[in-house]
Amino acid sequence: MRAVDIKPTEGPAPATALWINDQTPKPKPKPADALVKVKAFGVNRMDIMQRMGNYRVPPQAPSTLGVEFAGVIEGFGGDEAKGFKVGDEVFGLAYGATQALYLVGEFSKGKSILWHAGASSVSIAGIQLSKAAGASAVYVTAGSQAKIDFCTKELGATAGFNYRTQKWPEEILKATGGKGVDIIVDFIGASYFQGNLDAAGRDCRIVHLGIMGGTKLEPGVDISAFLWKRVRFEGSSLRSRDVTYQGKLRDTLAEHAMPRFADGRFKIVVDKVLDWEKIVEAHQLMESNTIQGKIICTIN
Repeated sequence: MRAVDIKPTEGPAPATALWINDQTPKPKPKPADALVKVKAFGVNRMDIMQRMGNYRVPPQAPSTLGVEFAGVIEGFGGDEAKGFKVGDEVFGLAYGATQALYLVGEFSKGKSILWHAGASSVSIAGIQLSKAAGASAVYVTAGSQAKIDFCTKELGATAGFNYRTQKWPEEILKATGGKGVDIIVDFIGASYFQGNLDAAGRDCRIVHLGIMGGTKLEPGVDISAFLWKRVRFEGSSLRSRDVTYQGKLRDTLAEHAMPRFADGRFKIVVDKVLDWEKIVEAHQLMESNTIQGKIICTIN
C-alpha cells in the first residue's frame, strides 16, 4: 500500500524528508481490529515529533505516520464487528479534548479552565466542550490578537491572552480575582511549567499533552504550589492506551460532542485542505504556528 514515510537522515528529520512510500506493508488487523482504507487524515504535532525522532511509538502501534483518519472499513481481523460492517464510513482518534477535559482533568459544571494554544484544533474543540458543559469561565492563550479574537468572538471563550506580549499567568490571576483556574490544558511543556503553577487555583488539575516548549526545566522553578495549592500534574497520550480506555474515550466523545457536531452547535474549523502528495507542505504549515484549526490531507 501507499503511506507517508520518512527518509533516513542524520539527526532530526526535516519536513522535506517525508515521501509517499508505495511499498509500505499493508497492516494485518488483529481479532478486535478493523482495517480501514483511509480517505483523509489530519496532521498533528505528534506526527512532527515522530518525524524528528522525539516520539516513542507504542509497541502495539504501527510505525506508519498518522493517527487521525477518516475512511471506509475494508475488513476485520476476526468475526466480531461490534455493529460495523465492510463499507461503513468511520473516523478515529479524535478524542484529545474530550480526554483532557473529562478523563484527566475531571471537569464538572462550574469549574474554570485555561486552554493553551487556543487556536489549535484540540483547544478549539475544548473551548466549545467546556462552554457546553457549563464552565464558569474559559480562558485561552495564543500568539496573535487575531487568534485571540477568533477564540473569544467566534468560539465564545471568556478572555484570551497573548503569550508574546502579555504575562499570561498574571493576567489569569487578575481575571480570576487572584483565585487562579481549576483546570489547565497544556501542550507547551517546560517553558510554561512555572506559569501554569502560578496560574493554578487550589486543587487545580494541570493536564500535560505536549512538549512544544521543551522538556528541561530552568533552574529556580518553584514547585511549592504542588503542596499549598494541592495541584495535580498529569501527562497523558492516546496512542499508547489499551482498547478498554480508548473505548471509554469513544463513548465519552459520542455522549458529549457528537450530537453537537451533528446538529451544528459545535464548529468544525479547518485551516487548510491539501492533497496528501503535499505532505511536506502540510508539515511545514503546522510548524509555522500560523494555522487556526485543522490541516487535512486528502487521498485521491
